[in-house]
Amino acid sequence: MPASAGEVTGLLVELRLGNKDALNRLMPLIYEELRRLAGHYLRAERIGHTLEPTALVHEAYLRLAGDSQARRSFHDQGHFLAAAAAAMRGARR
Repeated sequence: MPASAGEVTGLLVELRLGNKDALNRLMPLIYEELRRLAGHYLRAERIGHTLEPTALVHEAYLRLAGDSQARRSFHDQGHFLAAAAAAMRGARR
């Protein structure tokens, strides 16, 4: 079942307040949306690339989890997904 926007926003508020565990609780709620975005980006890749959507999502997670400044700046689900998308685009380079 998809997470409600309020549930995601609540976790983002916790993240902004410094609760590092909030990101771990957030990811399962939006994982399928992130995989959908990753699949979209990978369809534009060259033939024969080896990166899979799951790996791209995990790379984005590592980038977001490692950036303490970014973790504190997400305002809502759309903002978080935009940052995750940017991290995925950066991971493909």
